[in-house]
Amino acid sequence: MRSWLYTITTNTCLDLIARRPKRVLPIDYGPAADPHDGPGEPLVESVWMEPYPDGNLGLEDGFAGPEARYERRESVELAFIAALQHLPANQRAVLILREVLGFSAREVAETLGTTTASANSALQRARAAVDERLPEQSQQATLRSLGDDRLRELVDAYVDAWERCDVDAVVGMLTEDATFAMPPLRTWFGPRDSIALFLAGFPLGGDWRWRAVPVRANGQEALAFYSWDEEQQSYLPFALNVLTLRGDLISDVTAFLIRSTEIPDRHVIARLPEQPADPDRLAAAFGRFELPGELSA
Repeated sequence: MRSWLYTITTNTCLDLIARRPKRVLPIDYGPAADPHDGPGEPLVESVWMEPYPDGNLGLEDGFAGPEARYERRESVELAFIAALQHLPANQRAVLILREVLGFSAREVAETLGTTTASANSALQRARAAVDERLPEQSQQATLRSLGDDRLRELVDAYVDAWERCDVDAVVGMLTEDATFAMPPLRTWFGPRDSIALFLAGFPLGGDWRWRAVPVRANGQEALAFYSWDEEQQSYLPFALNVLTLRGDLISDVTAFLIRSTEIPDRHVIARLPEQPADPDRLAAAFGRFELPGELSA
């Protein structure tokens, strides 16, 4: 039954991939934007990957030891990079089936309707291509080197800085070459000085109030951000931010916005707090994580 279901699912996904545009992140889509202009318009058709909770992938299995859990998270991290379409669809499928789902070469070949030799060859090519894009140290190795206590300190400090709208504190936690992206908006900002200008002019300019809930997504640290709604007198879902660490600094922030971006003027971000939640994005970025629909004051 398991092999049969994965065969159907894999081939359905491959058919969809063949008909849709490339799914990348804003950083792969175009150059950095001018932070004075704020985010530009969203793409008409969403091409972005979505955050996925570690819990749904069995990464927090209570019966697995610490090393086994790190290995599982590393496999998801690898798959996430592969899934950004740095790989052809068949290579991506082989990599995920083998490295994440633990299928044998024979099972993969049967799933894809090919030979075991072809499946092994595709896996070798996929690994080589992904190795070229992997950082010197994986996120799991970085988290392991920091330790749980230091990691929690960093996340708590980042949340505290956002909730106080302290631009200097937030920027002080970023690497010099950091990036900040907000799919489905096509624009992204970097390096650190440009991010500082954007944060000061928009989300941390003092007009918005924030609360955050820590989660884990795509094998990485993440934060579900809520913004204050005066009419509702509560904090409502706004974005799920996935953090990439380098040492004890943040090198990349990918904020998956859940508010509707169907706004006629170019300065989208300034009016996002007024916009209702987009049902599909809300389900993908908050519903999957079983996060609350609002936070009290």
